[in-house]
Amino acid sequence: MRSGSAAGSGVARDRMAERGSDLAAVVQRLGRDELRSLADELGALWRGDSNAAERAGARLAGLFREIGLVTRDELEDAELRIAQLEHRLRLLEDGRPSER
Repeated sequence: MRSGSAAGSGVARDRMAERGSDLAAVVQRLGRDELRSLADELGALWRGDSNAAERAGARLAGLFREIGLVTRDELEDAELRIAQLEHRLRLLEDGRPSER
């Protein structure tokens, strides 16, 4: 019998493998020239070129979306919305007359 943590790590391993295959598919779709261009832009970003930073950021955001990742801003927005819904739910529950 497997422990809960062993089963959980198996699920996590499967998810990581799925993300890895998604990333491999995106890399294959982009092609060698596109990847080289992205690498050049990241190098320019490292050197401090602000135009390259904007281009690389936009390209990476698109790449991350393709493989199913979210940005920090999207995550924070989702967390805020969940907190607002939880607050509204508490207000509704607190305003409900008690059942006896």
